[in-house]
Amino acid sequence: MRHLIRLPVPVRVVEQKDQIGTAHALLCAKHLITDEVLVLPGDNYIDPASLKETLKVQNSMLITTHRHPSNFGVVEVDDGYITSIVEKPVHANRMTVSCGVYHLSGLLLGKITEQSLSEAITSFIASGERITPVYAHEWQDAIYPWDLICMNERLLRDTPPSREGVISGSAIIEGRVSIGHGSIIAPFSTIRGPAVIGEDCTIGPHVVILPGTSIGSRVTIEPFTVIGNSLIMDDCRIASHSTITSSVLGEACTLGDHTVVSSTAGFLDLGTNPVRSSCGVIMGNGVFSSPLVSYENSVIGNDCHIDGINGLKIRSMVIPDRTRVM
Repeated sequence: MRHLIRLPVPVRVVEQKDQIGTAHALLCAKHLITDEVLVLPGDNYIDPASLKETLKVQNSMLITTHRHPSNFGVVEVDDGYITSIVEKPVHANRMTVSCGVYHLSGLLLGKITEQSLSEAITSFIASGERITPVYAHEWQDAIYPWDLICMNERLLRDTPPSREGVISGSAIIEGRVSIGHGSIIAPFSTIRGPAVIGEDCTIGPHVVILPGTSIGSRVTIEPFTVIGNSLIMDDCRIASHSTITSSVLGEACTLGDHTVVSSTAGFLDLGTNPVRSSCGVIMGNGVFSSPLVSYENSVIGNDCHIDGINGLKIRSMVIPDRTRVM
């Protein structure tokens, strides 16, 4: 909510009390929609040009190709129109998928009775309605937690540089870097963009921030630490002599000194079939990790306590919420 109120447009929020489908979510806000509607998923990156082109075509769907089509709604196009959409087929016979972005007329909106938008689109097509495909220029979806790393890297390309904090004269700032109000970049630290440092952070001294890194507000990075290609949320603390690569740290995480996080490829069991993954560590909120812990290709749930006094190594593991590892 705090992010929504900062937007330069008025925002009305409607709660979907029971999460039973995307079409049902849209119908929860039906009383606020008087005409056509643009439906956008909240966990995607879509470039502005693709949205503009979608808005030009009423009753349209944004589509793209993907190397893992079975994770999405697989779309068939014939003679310039959508002819079918099959949600997450086990064996997809084509690579074209729905981006989950729709531009619908008020007339079609009034005909929705299904719980999912894919089912609703299928019903529209069966009744003779025409849904026009619009091909996306750039689109990324965050299916798995490590997808946030690639999405963050893409968003950083368009972040304008700014320097509002206090920067030591011996610090080195290179490339497109944004430093928030109240942040301190201590002596002999290096930041190479694209990178973002939030407000009221303390970085260094002798810290290196490498490209592809976003750091939230009120974050402390202690001396002789290196962070690259990572997303560090608000109120985190990373102690000295640590190395963090290709990772996501949730809010209020604490990492002890000499933490080492390396990005490797492998498989992780996220509750269904094992999925191929490649990351350092993905941490939920409020994780405490003691000194001398190393991580590779792992997911740590919320409020976990990782005790690594004897040099604990965590590799290709999924640790549930509120777990204590000793």
